[in-house]
Amino acid sequence: MSETYPDRAQWMTGRYGLMNHWLFPGVLPERLPGAASIEEACERFNVERLLEDFALSGADWLIFTLGQNTGRYCSQNAVIEELCGPDHCPSRDLALEIAQGLHRLGKRFVAYLPCEVAANQTLHAGFSWNTVEGSDQVGFQQLYTRAVAEWAQRFGSLLDGWWFDGCYTWPVFHNSYMDWELWLAAARAGNPQAAVAFNDGSFCVGSTQPVFAGLDYLSGEVEMLVQGRVRLGRAGDPPPTHLPVGRFVSRTRVQWHALLPVDCFWGHGNPPPTWLPEHRYHEVEAGRPNPPMELPVYTDLELGTFLKESLEAGGAVTLNVGIFQEGHYGNETVRQLQRIKRSIY
Repeated sequence: MSETYPDRAQWMTGRYGLMNHWLFPGVLPERLPGAASIEEACERFNVERLLEDFALSGADWLIFTLGQNTGRYCSQNAVIEELCGPDHCPSRDLALEIAQGLHRLGKRFVAYLPCEVAANQTLHAGFSWNTVEGSDQVGFQQLYTRAVAEWAQRFGSLLDGWWFDGCYTWPVFHNSYMDWELWLAAARAGNPQAAVAFNDGSFCVGSTQPVFAGLDYLSGEVEMLVQGRVRLGRAGDPPPTHLPVGRFVSRTRVQWHALLPVDCFWGHGNPPPTWLPEHRYHEVEAGRPNPPMELPVYTDLELGTFLKESLEAGGAVTLNVGIFQEGHYGNETVRQLQRIKRSIY
């Protein structure tokens, strides 16, 4: 590929990875009582058990949450502590340990982080977040990308990519105000080959194009499959569906990529989405102590066919897998991933 289009996401082509939404507070423990703080939650996390489950899945990369919407992160960050004060980050750098473990396995680590802090009121002052609709968030972008760059520089070559969420058209920070070059420079501050995606809702809002043509891979958020194909948007009877026809998104040099939950709806214990009445996601029984992980949503045939067709076309797929607070997956999900791995490779 030419210098104009560095091929940073080539390692995704024809392969699949996993994503975990591990958050504190938010993700349920396997055994009560759960951790009382981000410090305790990170200390209890069993990295080796996570790596064992991940290795069984056959996946090539893991997208893992540094944090989202709670003001608590599973990785140290000096900029956050400088601007926002203590107690946002733990003393144990959990994300860095996971990245190191994945690289020992010959796998890749991708960091998940929202590109906004609207729900994190304890971060508003430190990051100059503007709550007035129509703001270009210039001050916020300059400060927050300092935190992004701090992670990127400290992780270095262990950070193979980023998946930035929350890059929407919402009034408080419309994505037309994104300073793309500022964000990309920060994201690649420690690894110029880091593959970057920004999520504007993607397939969930009916879009098959990246929010910015200069990205490396499509964020590809999917809410559900319909007959083994990506559902586009939330309207239509039947709804429009989509599969890749080649490696790149049409009319771009952006790697085609889809991100699909396969057991819980993004995080263990999340209620199923009310806006998708025909969904197949399971719901944790209200008030039940120590609820088990939600069961796989799709049959082996449906999920395996979707993966096979997407990967054979040159696309990439990430499967969002539920994770317990202690750091491992549901047994039934792991078994399904093992079976599917054997069927497509």
